[in-house]
Amino acid sequence: MSEPLRRQRVTVLGATGSIGTSTLDVIARHPDRYQVHALTAHCSREGLLTQCLVHHPSVAVLAEERDAAWLRDCLSHAGLATEVRAGEAALVEAASAAEVDVVMAAIVGAAGLLPTLAAVRAGKRVLLANKEALVMSGALFMDAVARHGATLLPIDSEHNAIYQCLPPEHRGGLSRHGVTQLLLTASGGPFRGWTPERLATVTPEQACAHPNWSMGRKISVDSATLMNKGLELIEACWLFDARPEQVQVVVHPQSVIHSMAAYSDGSVLAQLGNPDMRTPIAYGLAWPERIDAGVEALDLFQIARLDFEAPDESAFPCLRLAREAMQAGGTAPAILNGANEVAVEAFLAGRLSFPGIGELVGEVLESLPVEVGDDLETLLAADARAREAARSRLDRR
Repeated sequence: MSEPLRRQRVTVLGATGSIGTSTLDVIARHPDRYQVHALTAHCSREGLLTQCLVHHPSVAVLAEERDAAWLRDCLSHAGLATEVRAGEAALVEAASAAEVDVVMAAIVGAAGLLPTLAAVRAGKRVLLANKEALVMSGALFMDAVARHGATLLPIDSEHNAIYQCLPPEHRGGLSRHGVTQLLLTASGGPFRGWTPERLATVTPEQACAHPNWSMGRKISVDSATLMNKGLELIEACWLFDARPEQVQVVVHPQSVIHSMAAYSDGSVLAQLGNPDMRTPIAYGLAWPERIDAGVEALDLFQIARLDFEAPDESAFPCLRLAREAMQAGGTAPAILNGANEVAVEAFLAGRLSFPGIGELVGEVLESLPVEVGDDLETLLAADARAREAARSRLDRR
């Protein structure tokens, strides 16, 4: 008689966001395979309380001690022994603890870099949904993956699709494996086809209403400006040893083909599926096996047609800015990301117009020097300078 499989212990960084909740949904479908070790959130203490009551993690982490104290009291009254901690050090510990097997890195923005890097350095299986970690520190991050024997599986639907379409061993450059181009699909967001004049009237509510995906506000705005696709282009270069010119963005409004890989013999391999993040999450959790994700099978007769078009980089300059930042290398992607986070925050607060996001990011990129980004301190300093420059320009507007 074979021994039962030991359940994999999972830490979910950013548990209360859309990726985090989808991850917990998949985990709950397979209680014989997975158990939750730690759940983390920034300030959503009510959401984290609900998740703790359902999943009984060993550890829960919030950013502020006052929120942690509240959660600690609530869980104590509920009779749960969950240890509640606060702060960045607790976040890093939750990602790198010896008892953890798998880390879902789903914290949005630069805040996810340090705990995700800690998980990599601890040799974990890292399910990467935080693209900013690679955007800010690509070379350093990928070097850490190789040095510490971590398993890195991309969870963004596009990169997960490409991962499935490439040979099992694709490092060392795409051409040596017969791959000529990566085709990164984009929905086009809610404003596909809009003129610059019409884009000037966009409200935060409109920008956050994505036509195909349910996402948080920041990533929804990034999708609307096509900055999200620009960040994904940078991420794809690091994940798959690709040059920027080897990654082509293709607008595909149906979001059914999640991305493709083109080969030298004329073949193009594509991964298709309904637009539901539980599919790549389940792939990452179970790889190299496959498990039920709770997602309905794709009905091609219902889809009926698949459309493709080139992105409009004049109306949506963020995609071009991201490509140029990757070509510039060094600290340029960190500058791009830092300026964009400030710009999106200002737009959501009503302080900046929708076209102003790309304008502000472009101004910051032009104003700051690009340095060699071969250590974490330099990259974090570049991020800080970009944010300061963006806020200064906002104050002058």
